[in-house]
Amino acid sequence: MAKGTGEGIGRRTDRDLKVRVKTAKGRKVGSTLWLQRQLNDPYVAKARAEGYRSRAAYKILELDERYKLFKRGQHIVDLGAAPGGWSQVAAARIGSTDENPLIVGIDYLEMDHIPGVILLQKDFNDEDAPAALVAAMGGHKADLVLSDMAAPTTGHRATDHIRIIQLVELAADFAIRVLNPGGTFVAKVFQGGTEHELLGMLKQHFNTTLHAKPKASRADSAETYLLARGFKGNGPE
Repeated sequence: MAKGTGEGIGRRTDRDLKVRVKTAKGRKVGSTLWLQRQLNDPYVAKARAEGYRSRAAYKILELDERYKLFKRGQHIVDLGAAPGGWSQVAAARIGSTDENPLIVGIDYLEMDHIPGVILLQKDFNDEDAPAALVAAMGGHKADLVLSDMAAPTTGHRATDHIRIIQLVELAADFAIRVLNPGGTFVAKVFQGGTEHELLGMLKQHFNTTLHAKPKASRADSAETYLLARGFKGNGPE
Protein backbone atom coordinates (compact mmCIF):
# COMPACT_ATOMS: atom_id res chain seq x y z
CA MET A 1 0.00 0.00 0.00
CA ALA A 2 1.35 3.42 -0.96
CA LYS A 3 2.55 5.68 1.82
CA GLY A 4 0.57 8.87 2.34
CA THR A 5 2.17 11.97 0.87
CA GLY A 6 -0.54 14.52 1.38
CA GLU A 7 -1.40 14.25 -2.36
CA GLY A 8 -4.16 12.31 -4.04
CA ILE A 9 -3.17 9.17 -5.93
CA GLY A 10 -4.46 9.19 -9.49
CA ARG A 11 -3.83 6.95 -12.53
CA ARG A 12 -0.23 5.90 -12.84
CA THR A 13 1.65 7.15 -15.86
CA ASP A 14 4.24 5.21 -17.85
CA ARG A 15 6.89 7.20 -16.04
CA ASP A 16 5.49 6.07 -12.69
CA LEU A 17 5.60 2.44 -13.83
CA LYS A 18 9.24 2.48 -14.90
CA VAL A 19 11.52 0.27 -12.83
CA ARG A 20 14.18 2.24 -11.01
CA VAL A 21 17.34 0.45 -9.93
CA LYS A 22 19.22 1.66 -6.89
CA THR A 23 22.97 1.94 -7.20
CA ALA A 24 24.15 -1.05 -5.22
CA LYS A 25 27.45 -1.15 -3.39
CA GLY A 26 30.18 -2.08 -5.82
CA ARG A 27 28.05 -1.34 -8.89
CA LYS A 28 29.10 1.59 -11.04
CA VAL A 29 26.56 4.23 -12.01
CA GLY A 30 26.94 3.26 -15.67
CA SER A 31 26.12 -0.37 -14.87
CA THR A 32 23.09 0.70 -12.86
CA LEU A 33 21.81 2.84 -15.73
CA TRP A 34 22.32 -0.05 -18.17
CA LEU A 35 20.42 -2.44 -15.89
CA GLN A 36 17.60 0.07 -15.44
CA ARG A 37 17.35 0.51 -19.21
CA GLN A 38 17.23 -3.27 -19.71
CA LEU A 39 14.47 -3.72 -17.15
CA ASN A 40 12.38 -1.01 -18.82
CA ASP A 41 13.07 -2.03 -22.42
CA PRO A 42 9.91 -3.40 -24.10
CA TYR A 43 11.99 -5.38 -26.59
CA VAL A 44 13.83 -7.15 -23.77
CA ALA A 45 10.50 -8.18 -22.24
CA LYS A 46 9.13 -9.19 -25.63
CA ALA A 47 12.20 -11.33 -26.38
CA ARG A 48 11.76 -13.20 -23.09
CA ALA A 49 8.06 -13.73 -23.74
CA GLU A 50 8.57 -14.96 -27.31
CA GLY A 51 11.60 -17.14 -26.60
CA TYR A 52 14.29 -15.13 -28.39
CA ARG A 53 17.77 -15.01 -26.92
CA SER A 54 18.11 -11.23 -27.19
CA ARG A 55 16.31 -8.06 -28.19
CA ALA A 56 18.57 -8.00 -31.27
CA ALA A 57 16.29 -10.62 -32.81
CA TYR A 58 13.77 -7.87 -33.55
CA LYS A 59 16.38 -5.84 -35.43
CA ILE A 60 17.01 -8.63 -37.93
CA LEU A 61 13.30 -9.47 -38.10
CA GLU A 62 12.55 -5.88 -39.09
CA LEU A 63 15.38 -5.78 -41.61
CA ASP A 64 14.08 -9.01 -43.12
CA GLU A 65 10.57 -7.61 -43.39
CA ARG A 66 11.88 -4.52 -45.17
CA TYR A 67 14.52 -6.06 -47.41
CA LYS A 68 13.60 -9.77 -47.71
CA LEU A 69 16.96 -11.05 -46.50
CA PHE A 70 16.02 -14.66 -45.80
CA LYS A 71 15.06 -17.36 -48.29
CA ARG A 72 14.56 -21.07 -47.72
CA GLY A 73 17.69 -23.13 -48.20
CA GLN A 74 20.19 -20.26 -47.99
CA HIS A 75 23.65 -20.72 -46.52
CA ILE A 76 24.41 -18.05 -43.90
CA VAL A 77 27.38 -16.94 -41.81
CA ASP A 78 26.70 -15.03 -38.57
CA LEU A 79 29.70 -13.05 -37.30
CA GLY A 80 29.58 -12.02 -33.64
CA ALA A 81 26.68 -14.39 -33.12
CA ALA A 82 26.36 -14.37 -29.29
CA PRO A 83 23.96 -14.72 -27.64
CA GLY A 84 22.36 -16.15 -30.78
CA GLY A 85 19.28 -14.05 -31.55
CA TRP A 86 20.11 -13.48 -35.21
CA SER A 87 21.03 -17.13 -35.86
CA GLN A 88 17.87 -18.20 -34.07
CA VAL A 89 15.71 -16.05 -36.36
CA ALA A 90 17.64 -17.06 -39.46
CA ALA A 91 17.38 -20.80 -38.75
CA ALA A 92 13.59 -20.58 -38.49
CA ARG A 93 13.28 -18.46 -41.64
CA ILE A 94 15.47 -20.57 -43.93
CA GLY A 95 14.57 -24.02 -42.59
CA SER A 96 17.97 -24.90 -41.12
CA THR A 97 17.99 -28.05 -38.97
CA ASP A 98 20.49 -30.10 -37.02
CA GLU A 99 20.21 -32.76 -39.74
CA ASN A 100 20.98 -30.18 -42.43
CA PRO A 101 22.63 -27.14 -40.81
CA LEU A 102 22.80 -24.17 -43.16
CA ILE A 103 24.16 -21.56 -40.72
CA VAL A 104 27.63 -21.13 -39.22
CA GLY A 105 28.01 -18.69 -36.34
CA ILE A 106 31.15 -17.46 -34.60
CA ASP A 107 31.80 -15.58 -31.37
CA TYR A 108 34.49 -15.60 -28.70
CA LEU A 109 31.70 -15.97 -26.11
CA GLU A 110 30.31 -19.38 -25.29
CA MET A 111 26.77 -20.02 -26.54
CA ASP A 112 24.20 -22.70 -25.89
CA HIS A 113 23.30 -24.87 -28.86
CA ILE A 114 20.95 -23.37 -31.45
CA PRO A 115 19.08 -25.93 -33.59
CA GLY A 116 20.30 -25.81 -37.17
CA VAL A 117 23.40 -23.73 -36.38
CA ILE A 118 27.07 -24.75 -36.26
CA LEU A 119 28.67 -22.58 -33.59
CA LEU A 120 32.38 -21.80 -33.33
CA GLN A 121 33.72 -20.32 -30.10
CA LYS A 122 36.49 -18.22 -31.53
CA ASP A 123 37.47 -14.56 -31.93
CA PHE A 124 36.82 -13.43 -35.51
CA ASN A 125 39.95 -11.26 -35.21
CA ASP A 126 42.12 -14.39 -34.96
CA GLU A 127 44.11 -15.05 -38.13
CA ASP A 128 42.74 -18.57 -38.52
CA ALA A 129 39.09 -17.59 -37.92
CA PRO A 130 38.15 -17.14 -41.61
CA ALA A 131 39.62 -20.54 -42.48
CA ALA A 132 37.73 -22.16 -39.58
CA LEU A 133 34.49 -20.64 -40.84
CA VAL A 134 35.12 -21.80 -44.41
CA ALA A 135 35.84 -25.32 -43.15
CA ALA A 136 32.63 -25.32 -41.10
CA MET A 137 30.69 -24.25 -44.21
CA GLY A 138 31.57 -27.60 -45.75
CA GLY A 139 32.48 -26.36 -49.19
CA HIS A 140 29.41 -24.17 -49.60
CA LYS A 141 29.48 -20.50 -50.49
CA ALA A 142 27.32 -18.15 -48.43
CA ASP A 143 24.21 -16.38 -49.67
CA LEU A 144 24.11 -14.01 -46.70
CA VAL A 145 26.82 -12.80 -44.31
CA LEU A 146 25.56 -11.12 -41.13
CA SER A 147 27.73 -9.14 -38.72
CA ASP A 148 26.41 -7.72 -35.46
CA MET A 149 29.94 -7.37 -34.11
CA ALA A 150 30.97 -4.33 -32.11
CA ALA A 151 34.45 -3.50 -30.87
CA PRO A 152 34.83 -2.84 -27.11
CA THR A 153 34.78 0.90 -26.54
CA THR A 154 37.58 2.78 -24.79
CA GLY A 155 35.82 6.13 -24.40
CA HIS A 156 38.36 7.73 -26.72
CA ARG A 157 36.33 8.68 -29.77
CA ALA A 158 39.10 8.49 -32.38
CA THR A 159 40.33 5.12 -31.10
CA ASP A 160 36.81 3.67 -30.97
CA HIS A 161 36.14 4.94 -34.49
CA ILE A 162 39.22 3.15 -35.84
CA ARG A 163 38.32 -0.11 -34.07
CA ILE A 164 34.79 -0.05 -35.43
CA ILE A 165 35.95 0.56 -38.98
CA GLN A 166 38.60 -2.17 -38.77
CA LEU A 167 36.02 -4.70 -37.59
CA VAL A 168 33.55 -3.84 -40.37
CA GLU A 169 36.35 -3.97 -42.93
CA LEU A 170 37.36 -7.44 -41.74
CA ALA A 171 33.76 -8.62 -41.99
CA ALA A 172 33.38 -7.07 -45.46
CA ASP A 173 36.61 -8.68 -46.70
CA PHE A 174 35.39 -12.04 -45.47
CA ALA A 175 31.97 -11.57 -47.07
CA ILE A 176 33.57 -10.79 -50.45
CA ARG A 177 35.60 -14.01 -50.17
CA VAL A 178 32.72 -16.34 -49.36
CA LEU A 179 29.53 -14.92 -50.92
CA ASN A 180 27.75 -16.38 -53.92
CA PRO A 181 27.01 -13.96 -56.76
CA GLY A 182 23.86 -12.06 -55.84
CA GLY A 183 24.58 -12.46 -52.11
CA THR A 184 24.05 -9.92 -49.33
CA PHE A 185 26.22 -8.50 -46.56
CA VAL A 186 24.65 -6.90 -43.45
CA ALA A 187 26.83 -5.23 -40.81
CA LYS A 188 26.38 -3.07 -37.74
CA VAL A 189 28.14 0.28 -38.05
CA PHE A 190 27.86 3.54 -36.14
CA GLN A 191 26.81 6.94 -37.36
CA GLY A 192 29.89 8.73 -38.60
CA GLY A 193 31.74 5.42 -38.52
CA THR A 194 31.50 4.27 -42.14
CA GLU A 195 34.52 5.55 -43.99
CA HIS A 196 34.36 6.58 -47.64
CA GLU A 197 36.99 3.94 -48.45
CA LEU A 198 34.81 1.16 -47.05
CA LEU A 199 31.70 2.32 -48.89
CA GLY A 200 33.72 2.75 -52.07
CA MET A 201 35.03 -0.79 -51.80
CA LEU A 202 31.56 -2.21 -51.19
CA LYS A 203 30.12 -0.33 -54.16
CA GLN A 204 32.77 -1.97 -56.36
CA HIS A 205 31.59 -5.42 -55.29
CA PHE A 206 27.84 -4.97 -54.74
CA ASN A 207 25.06 -3.53 -56.88
CA THR A 208 23.50 -1.47 -54.08
CA THR A 209 24.45 -0.22 -50.61
CA LEU A 210 22.21 1.47 -48.05
CA HIS A 211 21.87 2.26 -44.35
CA ALA A 212 18.91 1.29 -42.17
CA LYS A 213 18.05 1.83 -38.50
CA PRO A 214 15.44 -0.65 -37.21
CA LYS A 215 12.92 0.54 -34.64
CA ALA A 216 14.31 -2.06 -32.24
CA SER A 217 17.64 -0.22 -32.30
CA ARG A 218 17.56 2.15 -29.35
CA ALA A 219 16.82 5.74 -30.35
CA ASP A 220 19.75 7.05 -28.29
CA SER A 221 22.17 4.59 -29.88
CA ALA A 222 24.49 5.65 -32.71
CA GLU A 223 24.26 2.20 -34.27
CA THR A 224 22.84 1.67 -37.72
CA TYR A 225 23.05 -1.19 -40.21
CA LEU A 226 24.82 -1.24 -43.55
CA LEU A 227 23.31 -3.46 -46.24
CA ALA A 228 25.27 -4.33 -49.37
CA ARG A 229 23.13 -6.28 -51.85
CA GLY A 230 23.68 -8.00 -55.16
CA PHE A 231 27.26 -9.28 -54.82
CA LYS A 232 28.88 -9.12 -58.24
CA GLY A 233 31.12 -12.13 -57.70
CA ASN A 234 34.87 -12.54 -57.85
CA GLY A 235 35.14 -13.78 -61.43
CA PRO A 236 36.73 -17.12 -62.39
CA GLU A 237 38.68 -18.74 -59.58
